[in-house]
Amino acid sequence: MKKREKTQKRMTTQRRVILKVLKNTDIHPTADWVYQEVRKELPKVSLGTIYRNLGTLAEAGEILELNYSNSQSRYDGNPNPHYHFRCQSCGRVYDLPLPYRPEMDKEASSTCQHKITGHRLEFYGICHYCRRANSEKSQ
Repeated sequence: MKKREKTQKRMTTQRRVILKVLKNTDIHPTADWVYQEVRKELPKVSLGTIYRNLGTLAEAGEILELNYSNSQSRYDGNPNPHYHFRCQSCGRVYDLPLPYRPEMDKEASSTCQHKITGHRLEFYGICHYCRRANSEKSQ
């Protein structure tokens, strides 16, 4: 059993390339986008391999998986705590340059009987690209 756990966490060629792809983009891509990018370097890789390795990398804390209720998961190559903005029009996800506030965990804990272990803060609205496109249509 221990041998299998060690094998699962080994940095395979596929994981290395997936991680490189995610670290070199800030668009918070879907698994399909990652698949297309990884195929440029590993043409025989399967979509199933991409999904399995994204799950393994997220579980290991190497990347973040961002789940949004009615859409595909998106992946973030920056596993450090930070905040996001999600466009309700096009679905893009952006990092926000706000300082992460770990003290919010303590504040939340003091208001309830739950054990708070972390938080994820998401802002949503219409991104500047969609706002510009909508203003150009109305002119």
